[in-house]
Amino acid sequence: MTDAPTRAATLLREHRNSIDRLDAILVYTLAERFKHTKEVGRLKAEHGLPPADPARETQQIKRLEKLSREADLDPEFARKFLNFIIGEVIRHHQQQQK
Repeated sequence: MTDAPTRAATLLREHRNSIDRLDAILVYTLAERFKHTKEVGRLKAEHGLPPADPARETQQIKRLEKLSREADLDPEFARKFLNFIIGEVIRHHQQQQK
């Protein structure tokens, strides 16, 4: 039998390993997402469409808030996160149209 501090250190290491794997998943997932939004931006630029789509953004925020509640994640955090991503996507689209 191990003592409590040793067990706690083992659990801490296991949680941190999981966090590290999830961080890698997040980074690769965001990279994949931005590959697609880059193509969306290219299409918008080619066809003279505006870089922002407020109706789509509102729809996506509502969708993400719903998903976050289902996943037991703070919907406010999810909304802020998506707004940040949307802002970056729009910035990239604006740069593509120059």
